[in-house]
Amino acid sequence: MNRLSLIDKGLGYVLLQGILIGLILFGPQGFSLLPQSLGAWLPYFQILGTGICILGLLLSFIAALRLGKNLTPLPCPKDDSQFIQLGLYRFVRHPIYFGVLLVGFGWLLIYPYALTLLYVAALTIFFEFKIKLEERWLLEKFPAYAQYCKQVKKLIPWIY
Repeated sequence: MNRLSLIDKGLGYVLLQGILIGLILFGPQGFSLLPQSLGAWLPYFQILGTGICILGLLLSFIAALRLGKNLTPLPCPKDDSQFIQLGLYRFVRHPIYFGVLLVGFGWLLIYPYALTLLYVAALTIFFEFKIKLEERWLLEKFPAYAQYCKQVKKLIPWIY
């Protein structure tokens, strides 16, 4: 795989992911999804959303630490990478993506707007495609990955 260019290793996916995350955090928000009758609840949604964002950041950070030198933003694993099944990887195959999605959904609670929902939904769908590509490469590199996929959920621990 070392002969592949950055484009072939999935650089476009990384760029699109960055754009989607940027839109969630800084893009136009559109109209509010929160009816006026629930406006008094907004501070509680924001507190909950902040907690979910912090949890997502923490999970992503811990998962990245566990990957160590294996960490790459590209979906293609590094040539010298090793198969990691410890830490958060015992519970979900893609804990960094799970953490990023938690941040997105937490952000949606803080800023409950239509376009924010659209961006978070787009990021969720995007991760499905990126994971499909990444897992194809992981299966090629690590034959034991097939059994791991049977035992560990893809994106949401114990659920999906």
